[in-house]
Amino acid sequence: MIISDSHQFLFVHVQKTGGTSIDRVLTPLLGDVRRIKEADRHAPLGRLLELEPALASYWTVGFVRNPWARMLSWWRMIERFRDGAAAGNQAHIRHLERNRFVSGVLAEHADFESFVLHAPEKWRRLRVPQSRYLHSPTRRADLVGRQETLDQDMNAVLARLGLPYEPLPRINVDLDRPSYRDVYSPAARRRVAELFEADIRAFAYEF
Repeated sequence: MIISDSHQFLFVHVQKTGGTSIDRVLTPLLGDVRRIKEADRHAPLGRLLELEPALASYWTVGFVRNPWARMLSWWRMIERFRDGAAAGNQAHIRHLERNRFVSGVLAEHADFESFVLHAPEKWRRLRVPQSRYLHSPTRRADLVGRQETLDQDMNAVLARLGLPYEPLPRINVDLDRPSYRDVYSPAARRRVAELFEADIRAFAYEF
């Protein structure tokens, strides 16, 4: 999350949608960024409003991503930590030691197919629709950008906030990631469609 009281602005960080790059740009430009220490950095809008009801009046922004591409991005991140640790990368080894999600997934799932079909049953973050992060019973994000048009949508955010253009750094970008359309089996494709029916409907995503 990002909160700027001077700009009356709230950014809700949905996982695997470019949020780290967005944070890297907005934090220095806004100047007075703060976080809610009681909330996870990926806390949904509803949780943030529970902790600070006054945020309901802030201009609220979040980003979403094609659900099939997003699920592949989860797995590719997990693979990078697995392969890095196997190669002796100490940072990756330490990450696996302290991150129960990544180490737990790797302990139970050897490949992408198993991950998609079964991991969401245990790990809630893998089955929560993105729309749920950006909607609460009383409020919804004012602007929902898309990872697929990240630069264009970020330009709109910066303009609305009266901030200068700043190119987005490419952080955690998987340059070797294959097209998601090439890696899904029919069963895995259906599973993602079932899990994220709300996102597919709300944001008109297609495989």
